[in-house]
Amino acid sequence: MTLRIRTIARLTGIREATLRAWERRHGFPRPSRSEHNNYRSYSREEVENIRRVAKLIADGLSVSEAIAQVQATPVQALPRGERLSERFWSAVMMMDAEAVRRVLDEAQASMEVEVYCNGFLMPLLREMGMRLDVAREHMASALIRQRLIGLLNAEEPRTGGPHVVLACPAQDHHEGGLLALGLQLKRRGWRVTMLGADTPAEALHSACAQLSPEMVALSFVRRREPEELATVLGEAVRACAPARVVVGGPGAREHLKTIFSLGAQYAESADELLALWQQARGVQTRT
Repeated sequence: MTLRIRTIARLTGIREATLRAWERRHGFPRPSRSEHNNYRSYSREEVENIRRVAKLIADGLSVSEAIAQVQATPVQALPRGERLSERFWSAVMMMDAEAVRRVLDEAQASMEVEVYCNGFLMPLLREMGMRLDVAREHMASALIRQRLIGLLNAEEPRTGGPHVVLACPAQDHHEGGLLALGLQLKRRGWRVTMLGADTPAEALHSACAQLSPEMVALSFVRRREPEELATVLGEAVRACAPARVVVGGPGAREHLKTIFSLGAQYAESADELLALWQQARGVQTRT
């Protein structure tokens, strides 16, 4: 499977004219040419190398330095994690779902669960919006979400730990971070109920009335205006009462004052959420 220069330019942000200029001046990349129309076609290896050059240039290297570094260090010579990441991105660019699955299989077989989740899958998920068009992002995020669901379901449930309900609020459909959080909490002995994406306040109220969880964690990924976030979070806090509500995600970072004013708390990671829980338990014990 190969890609045309127009597709490469769209996916990497490097103009077609720039790619042709690199080819003339640096002998890079080296596309094949079709016999009947002489169109440039780029192999998977060339796609990987172009993407690596683009990243190095974005990191501050000159074009010649970036090309020289990529040519001196082929993908096969990179550390395992980087090599797998490069293979993942090239397979996604080719829209080769089976190749993506093979990369994810290989990474999962070679990594401990939390390293695989937090050190491999989640960085890929966070970068997708910047790297991919809509079709490729949907395909890749769906495959990673499947992996995270599988990891979460495979973790043996435990009894006796605190109970947490996890959800994305209404109109927020990106649940990858929420799944990763659920996995980390479950591995630490928590009982996890996953409500998932686009959960309205009514569903939160029903779940909390039935389960009486100690905590509800909400993941805000989609950017919202302050008034919208205040409305959505206010409804959620009231729906979950008396459970403690902790908010996280990139869509919440710029609204900390609003979050605290509504009686919720903010956590950037699973460790911060656990620290908030321990702090709350300490206050209850002293009381």
